[in-house]
Amino acid sequence: MKPLCRNARRLAQAALGACLLGACLPGAAGAAPAQVTPVAMQAPAAHAAASPFTEDPARVAVERFLQQQTAGLPGKVSVQVAPPSGGRAPECIAPDPFLPAGASPWGRVSVGVRCGGERPWVRYMQARVSVLTDYYVAARALGAGEPVGQADVEIRQGDLGALPRAVITDPAQLAGAVTANRIAAGSPLRTDLLRKAIAVRQGQTVTVAVEGEAFQITSEGKVLADAATGNTVQVRLRSGQVVNGLVRSGDTVVLQ
Repeated sequence: MKPLCRNARRLAQAALGACLLGACLPGAAGAAPAQVTPVAMQAPAAHAAASPFTEDPARVAVERFLQQQTAGLPGKVSVQVAPPSGGRAPECIAPDPFLPAGASPWGRVSVGVRCGGERPWVRYMQARVSVLTDYYVAARALGAGEPVGQADVEIRQGDLGALPRAVITDPAQLAGAVTANRIAAGSPLRTDLLRKAIAVRQGQTVTVAVEGEAFQITSEGKVLADAATGNTVQVRLRSGQVVNGLVRSGDTVVLQ
C-alpha cells in the first residue's frame, strides 16, 4: 500500500504544478486548460526629435534691421521676412543688412545682406513691412489756392506701404496750409499738393526783432521775397543791411 500511496501523491503534485504553470494535466478534476495571455511589452516613449530647422541668422538680422528702420514711423509696424526660395541658402556669417539706394523701409522691400567669412558675398532677402497708421484725406473737393481747415479734412487708417509716399500723417503739416493744386474729395492729402500760406510778401514793411533771454530790440525793414510762416526770408533794414530772419507772423520777422 505504501508504494501506491506514494505514486498517488506524486501524480497529485504533478497535476497541481501543471495547473500553476497554466496547463492542467488532462483528467484533473475540475481543471480546464488555462489561457496564457501574453504580456504586451510597452515600447519606451520616443523622445521628440530635434527640429532640423535652425533659424537663419541673416533672416533674424534683416527682421531686426527693418524694425530699427521703421522705429520712428507713426502707427503699428509688423515685419515679415520671406524664407529663401529654392531651398536652404548657404550660411551667412556675420550678416550686415542694408537697404539699396532710394529704397523705403516699408511695403515690399528687398534687403541686401553682406555676409562675411573667407569669401565675403552678398545676398538679397524679400520682406513685407506693414505700417498701420492714420492719414488725412480731403473731406470735399478743394480748388487750387484754398486754405485747408479742420472741416476740410478727414482721418482714415491704412497701410503706409499702400499709400502715396508723401501722404500726410501729422496734423501739424496742415497748419497754415493752402492747396497747390485741385484735390478731389476722398483723395489722400500729400505734402506736394499743399503749400504754406504766404504770410509776408515782397516789398512789405515788417517789424524786425532781435530777442535775447532778457531783452528784445525791434526795428523795421522790407521783405525781399514772399514767405510763409516758419520760413526764412531776407529783409533789408533801414541802414541798407540785408539780414536773414524767421517769419513769425504776417508782420514780424525774428532775426536768426
